[in-house]
Amino acid sequence: MIPTLQKYYKETVVPALQEQLGLSNVNQVPKLTKIVVTTHVGYAQAERKNATEDAVEEISRITGQKPSVVYARKSVANFKVRAGEAVGARVTLRANHMWEFLDRFINITAPNIRDFRGLSPKSFDGQGNYAVGITDQSIFPEVELDKIKRNLGFDIIVVTSATTNEHGKALLDALGFPFRKPQEQENPEKSEAAA
Repeated sequence: MIPTLQKYYKETVVPALQEQLGLSNVNQVPKLTKIVVTTHVGYAQAERKNATEDAVEEISRITGQKPSVVYARKSVANFKVRAGEAVGARVTLRANHMWEFLDRFINITAPNIRDFRGLSPKSFDGQGNYAVGITDQSIFPEVELDKIKRNLGFDIIVVTSATTNEHGKALLDALGFPFRKPQEQENPEKSEAAA
């Protein structure tokens, strides 16, 4: 079964973006490639193993796909990390998992962020990919609040086929991404008239 957001993308977003961006070929229209969800566990050495297991469990509950454990490549004394230690977890979502996760994130999870005024439109990497950091896993409806053992922060990276930030932002805007609106500058003439 085709996810709702993917159906919306094919039927509505593709023709609108092709016209908006002035693209001659439908294959030039930017599309989502994958979504990567990562977390880093920065606890003391004794707690790190349990924290990594918790991170794997939380990410699998949130994304519906089991993540892989990330191991340190080299030892760093200042961070008390030794080569080969588990330091985090990562999962790559593609196809239906990607569309369903993004639909839930846009419509349910993002509005759950405390004091939410929109996501920053400045988090593009210069090649049309977007990254957003989440400081607490409790905003996800899949997480049971009474079972949270420790707070975990997540990075969600939306990878697109766009070649520029403008095309990437146009794609995410068309999909309904809740970007923060720029604050309007108050017109000095209006303030004088009001006085």
